[in-house]
Amino acid sequence: MKAYQGRLPHRAVPGMVVATCLLAGAATARAQVAPPFAQLFRQTADAPRQVELEAEAERAEGLARQAHARPNPNISLMTENVAGQMPYDGFDRSENTLQINQPIELGGKRSARIAAGEAGVEAAHARTRDGRLAFAYTLARAYAGAEIADRRIDLAEDELEEAEADLKAARALVEAGKEARLRSLQAETEVNSLRALVVTAKAERVGAYARLSALSGQSTSYSSLSEPLLSRLEPMKGHGPIDPEQTAPFLAAKADREAAAHRVTLAKRQAIPDVTVSVGVRRLEVDKANALIAGVSLPFPLFDRNRGNIDAAQAELRGAEARKAAMLLETEAEIHASQALNEAADVRALAADRTLQTAEESYRLARIAYEAGKSPLIELLAARHGLGAARAVVLDARAAQFEARARLARLSGRTITGEDIQ
Repeated sequence: MKAYQGRLPHRAVPGMVVATCLLAGAATARAQVAPPFAQLFRQTADAPRQVELEAEAERAEGLARQAHARPNPNISLMTENVAGQMPYDGFDRSENTLQINQPIELGGKRSARIAAGEAGVEAAHARTRDGRLAFAYTLARAYAGAEIADRRIDLAEDELEEAEADLKAARALVEAGKEARLRSLQAETEVNSLRALVVTAKAERVGAYARLSALSGQSTSYSSLSEPLLSRLEPMKGHGPIDPEQTAPFLAAKADREAAAHRVTLAKRQAIPDVTVSVGVRRLEVDKANALIAGVSLPFPLFDRNRGNIDAAQAELRGAEARKAAMLLETEAEIHASQALNEAADVRALAADRTLQTAEESYRLARIAYEAGKSPLIELLAARHGLGAARAVVLDARAAQFEARARLARLSGRTITGEDIQ
């Protein structure tokens, strides 16, 4: 089928322009660009994981408000001496009683309940801050993962382009009779393998951007980044000291322990019986008179002394104390490990850069020697493999550097871009 080579009608030109603009607009609408990380994190306030954290804090605040409530009174109306045998078959000799009963909490139950509620709010806010830091860390890793996926595609395409150039040179030498046809077949095999690698890298990129979009709460997947993160990482000569007792995970464990201690106190005080005071008025139809009544009732703690709840609260307290102690040890270890990994990542990045420079020069010289017929194809392929490996090492070093920075930022209570999280 031949392509159309004549002129288009004048009426068709505006229509094609409009169609082209509409297609371009649709492509732009579909192509969602992720904002810079700091802006993206601020925009994730409505993301499901962030909303879940806020809901937990609001739940604790609601329980704390409820803890201030006093017991409600109850009102009772009772009729006696009616619908019986003579002379109580009517209402002439009835006794009608209207009574108000008010429970009164003793033993400091209300104050203990309020204290436990407020401690629960503190613990919820501490867990929320720890959760936000964990979310910021996960989001930063997803953001960097998308950037790494982009870079892997670039590396694979660069290596494919170089392999195709090597294949072209090999075919030229084969045609000139300076190389066996086997060499061009070897080069062609390399090209096919690298094409498959490019396809795989593009598929991994789709997954990386889908994960970033899901974390940020976007229904439409991002397709590119407006700001790289890996290139912002400069070598750090050292990192300021981090107090393990001021880290978010330890503060959350400490707040949980305090809340558990208050629940033990509350469980013990709930074992104290409450008093119910009753006041009412009684109508005596026989005498056509009214009389006041009053009374006090007190439960007798014969069977239920709240021992099970007290034992459960004490066990919960022991568990919270153990988690607090374990978290302190784990946080101290995490700080030391992260600082050491951060220094090692910087050294690794510098070494990777030097390795890449050497690999680039080796490939350049190998390419010159091969085209001049002074070295075999196997040396050129080895040099290019070395260059591809060096580029991958540089990218892996940048990823390790980013991971170390992100871990230190989380322990310091900040995002990877330096914003404090409260």
